[in-house]
Amino acid sequence: MPAKLRGMHDTKLRMGYGALRLTGPGAFERTVDRPAAIALLRRVVDSGITFIDTADSYGLGDNEELIAEALHPFPENLIIGTKAGQARPDHRRWVPLGRPEYLRQQAYLSLRRLRVDRLDLFQLHRIDPKVPFEEQIGALHELREEGVIARVGLSEITVDELEAARRITPIDTVQNLYNAADRSADPLVDRCEELGITFLPWLPVANGTPGAAAVEVARDLGVTPVQASLAWLLHRSPVILPIPGTTSPEHLAENVAAAGITLNPDHLRRFDV
Repeated sequence: MPAKLRGMHDTKLRMGYGALRLTGPGAFERTVDRPAAIALLRRVVDSGITFIDTADSYGLGDNEELIAEALHPFPENLIIGTKAGQARPDHRRWVPLGRPEYLRQQAYLSLRRLRVDRLDLFQLHRIDPKVPFEEQIGALHELREEGVIARVGLSEITVDELEAARRITPIDTVQNLYNAADRSADPLVDRCEELGITFLPWLPVANGTPGAAAVEVARDLGVTPVQASLAWLLHRSPVILPIPGTTSPEHLAENVAAAGITLNPDHLRRFDV
């Protein structure tokens, strides 16, 4: 099986990178200047990370263009995951938009911005309650059948929605809010593990505040609380692939190093209290 088509969690370094923070809250506002963002993306790849998460709505496509400018032609083992299904009418709101013709249009725009012939991973950013569920998932299935996308993913779903989607098309990834402080997606993580579906936790550290357990464990191990939180995610399930975002080369190095941290049963119990 080609490297790009294996389960995304089946990788030497089980740590991804979320590119959202490279594009600020405004339509084309950046948190770092373009040369610094390009340098950081190249460092991401040099660090051994093989998955980068982006979306059509991050900077109205500018985030995808930035990734292509920095890394194209992409290394053979690098997977770029993008998303569509949320419009960004202004910097305050995210509005679900799942009409099949819109999803198809956005997939082709992502192809153009990323400079590729096929998208490695295309995720439904949110389920649109105004559009029949079967039509949204069906659009992704058609795009896969046509060779426009290689993998289909879903974001912010329930176990029941995952099962309903799987009756329409194979699902390769699930991306939900999940961290040591917010474990509401526990049943979904367990189901993804049963099915071998890669689980991409967004906001893998709760608003930058890891919590008391992470602080205690970090103190025991001589690491940072953020590193302890990321290590917990990796121990929680073998299908979890964290995607922490950062604009700092130093924090990037710390995040990557978290993949090498071993937690013992006592550490894990502290996270479960």
